[in-house]
Amino acid sequence: MKQNDLERRFKEIIEQSNPVIKRVCYMYATSKDHFNDLYQESLINIWQGLKNFRGDSKVSTWIYRTCINTCISYFRKYGKNDSNNDSIDSLFVDIADENSEHLDNLKEMYRLISKLRKLDKAIIMLWLDERPYDEIAEITGLTRNNVASRLRRIKERIVNSANK
Repeated sequence: MKQNDLERRFKEIIEQSNPVIKRVCYMYATSKDHFNDLYQESLINIWQGLKNFRGDSKVSTWIYRTCINTCISYFRKYGKNDSNNDSIDSLFVDIADENSEHLDNLKEMYRLISKLRKLDKAIIMLWLDERPYDEIAEITGLTRNNVASRLRRIKERIVNSANK
């Protein structure tokens, strides 16, 4: 693929996938700066991986996998970036639908999800985005049955946390 075609394809993918990229980064971020770092790293990895993307899976599946892996790898490499205590809540409007009547409920849901383990965050996030179990399995590397059972346990944990 020529450089101009690659750049055009990258811009198209980012334009279409930007809400997903932001949601994934938001779920793993602990501050605005951390969010920005995760977002930038995700874009870099998407750009670097684009020339090798063969289309064996849907672009959306590849984007999810790339972003989730980027966030988890960044966390392993650098740990939590809590050095800047700027509230990440101000980013929420960019992630959520600005006209949502349920913005407070969404914030609470994201807060509860943010307490989950890394893989569990990915699973529930994909489920909330209405991804089929088979696609969640493909993205996470789990079996379909494992996704279903983990998802059930994750939902139970969230409900129990919300009731405390």
